[in-house]
Amino acid sequence: MSLDIFWFLPTSGDTRYLGASEFGRPVTNEYLRQIAVTSEYLGYDGLLIPTGSSCLDPWVVASSLVPVTQRIKLLVALRTSLGNPVSTARQAATLDQALHGRLLLNVVPGGDAVELAADGIFLEHDARYEAADEFLTIWRKILAGETVDFDGKHYKTRQSRNFFEPVQKPYPPLYFGGSSEAAHELAAKHVDAYLSWGEPPAQVAEKIADVRARAARHGRTVRFGVRLHVIVRETSEEAWADADRLISKLSDDDIARAQANFSRMDSVGQQRMAQLHGGRRDKLEVSPNLWAGVGLVRGGAGTALVGDAETVAARLQEYADLGVDTFVLSGYPHLEESIRFAELVFPLLGKQAVTSGQAQTGGAFDIRAAAPQAARSAS
Repeated sequence: MSLDIFWFLPTSGDTRYLGASEFGRPVTNEYLRQIAVTSEYLGYDGLLIPTGSSCLDPWVVASSLVPVTQRIKLLVALRTSLGNPVSTARQAATLDQALHGRLLLNVVPGGDAVELAADGIFLEHDARYEAADEFLTIWRKILAGETVDFDGKHYKTRQSRNFFEPVQKPYPPLYFGGSSEAAHELAAKHVDAYLSWGEPPAQVAEKIADVRARAARHGRTVRFGVRLHVIVRETSEEAWADADRLISKLSDDDIARAQANFSRMDSVGQQRMAQLHGGRRDKLEVSPNLWAGVGLVRGGAGTALVGDAETVAARLQEYADLGVDTFVLSGYPHLEESIRFAELVFPLLGKQAVTSGQAQTGGAFDIRAAAPQAARSAS
């Protein structure tokens, strides 16, 4: 199976340590461009650009990457609760044209009622998915070239059309992640690829089976992906040491405050992430090499695969064996970890090696090539 490996743009900032530290890396467009260009050079297939009140606007960030990227796809957050389906369809077609068909969209109905209220959105959990269903019904029809009349509970349109076609037909592919029954039904009805956060493989398998069965009832098929962090080093000992180091500056109060904040959210996916570790530092390896330390203080995807390259590749294969063909990855700091993962793991996933091995074959980086002949003969 050919795997798509995406990386992540940290549009709310980056760091070497979770929690407060002097190693915080502020988010700037220049830094995000550096990650994007590096990810493309390394051979990643796509970049996830997230959304949220603490993030830079994903559409503006994506637009800023048009002139500096040529191949990599951009998976841009589509916040259905904040936009209008007609104008958003026009935006998507415009951006897909600018990217020459490299746009992907990650549907986000919204998982934090408090954050949504600050944005002027007052919808309960299932109502958000009800509204997202109407949004995507209109959005898909418009981009498919239809003239749409729609009279729903949340959206109404009259003779709505899109005059600027996207490059991808009928529209840029839709990705989506959600763990509730309402979310699974939305995925089955509308999206092209369902993304699960990195739960243990058995739990991911259950979600895949449910979404696949629901999609079949709608006469559709859906692809599957997993969203994970990674901590990959040349040895497992190094990887686990760096996992411990990542959370070494967190206090118990930091963790308690974060977990209290997550507990008030109505996101089923967030609840499932919290249940993996229960806020405890001593219960973080929730499945072989699947470490939940990130989720102690980070909302959303909270697990990381930790280990040497061969071990992490084997764990990814376990998900692939379930039917997963896409992995959306990240790591701290995002620039450095993107390089480490590509160098160490890409060759094991059937992707082109980032390093050429020149140093072992007398190439430009072979120190022996610059040494005196006598010294070289002695080696």
